[in-house]
Amino acid sequence: MELSNLRPAEGSKHSDNFRRGRGHGSGNGKTAGKGHKGQKARSGAPRIGFEGGQMPLYRRIPKRGFTNRNTKDIVAINVSALEAFDNGSVVDVEALMNAGIIKNPRDGVKILGNGELTKKLTVKVDAFSASAKEKIEALGGSAEVM
Repeated sequence: MELSNLRPAEGSKHSDNFRRGRGHGSGNGKTAGKGHKGQKARSGAPRIGFEGGQMPLYRRIPKRGFTNRNTKDIVAINVSALEAFDNGSVVDVEALMNAGIIKNPRDGVKILGNGELTKKLTVKVDAFSASAKEKIEALGGSAEVM
């Protein structure tokens, strides 16, 4: 497969130059796909979501709270998960992904202090809890913030 041979999947694209209302022979003449009469057949048909004056669904449903645009999605891992690594190894986001401990680092990885650790490790991630840092350094390892 080469870049010059790439094509969209069959049926996934529609032509934009399809001419409507140009006679019977075109296969889309006369009413141009709009059927016979009625509000939807005419120009100025109502906008999407309009319910004929009834209070529309998007206004009937209650709204609660808000979503902060600046929030970060941090992946949390306990120190007990670091037992999967060999003694003296360097643990970073890449190593955690290769070991299958995390799938997607999202906005950052934080190590939490739940569980026990028995190996000396050099851990390089975005954040540590105080107890996690304490447990890693108690065994002679190092907890480095990236």
